[in-house]
Amino acid sequence: MITIAIANQKGGVGKTTTAINVATAMAAAGWRTLLIDLDPQGNASTGVGIDAAQREMTSYDLLVDNAPIEECIVSSNVANLDVIPATVDLSGAEVELVGKDDRTALMRNALAGYDGHDICFVDCPPSLGLLTLNALCAADTLLVPLQCEFFALEGLSQLLNTVEMVQQRFNPDLGIVGIVLTMFDRRNRLTDQVAEDVRECLGALVFEAVIPRNVRLSEAPSHGLPALVYDQGCMGSRAYVELARELTGRLKHERKAA
Repeated sequence: MITIAIANQKGGVGKTTTAINVATAMAAAGWRTLLIDLDPQGNASTGVGIDAAQREMTSYDLLVDNAPIEECIVSSNVANLDVIPATVDLSGAEVELVGKDDRTALMRNALAGYDGHDICFVDCPPSLGLLTLNALCAADTLLVPLQCEFFALEGLSQLLNTVEMVQQRFNPDLGIVGIVLTMFDRRNRLTDQVAEDVRECLGALVFEAVIPRNVRLSEAPSHGLPALVYDQGCMGSRAYVELARELTGRLKHERKAA
């Protein structure tokens, strides 16, 4: 199973929207897909229609109580897409895990040997704390949503420093599959300038697919649906299908190279 952490310590960059919709697009393409909600807000769980009654076993149980992964998985209404949901209980996990000797390896241990899905996306909280660190230690690679705004590169440098630290100390095989530009508004000249700066700085690491500002992407979670289900034809949905197609190509390249 390929494990991809979706992370950015800045909030409001489209991280959870990306997790929900790229996972849905991969599932629609036939990949047996698992989405792990590692954010105490539980927005990824809500966004695929997992209500409170379905969250008896969560990512908190997986990490803190060492619950078997199979007991934490909930089926979504999207074919081929399963979820390990999150609740606010997860907000206490940072404190509870501090005293554990293997506190950075809990997610890796939970996923070790599991092959019930082809690909797993981990939606990380908007911080570089212990939950995100667990995801990075367990992941094969990292996907970074980057908002097209002035401070984007400044925040990215902090995340890349954390990735380098994880590679040196915990997970030498961690890669970065790519950076996706989100909330792109072609009417805004600053957006274009940021996109140009990011591509000039990071080159081929940046996906060609760009996620636009789109009201349908914002509306979909309130209906408990991924945008690809809520409105398959909207600009945002089409952009995520393109992103998933590009991601698949990069993963195949990585497999061949390995």
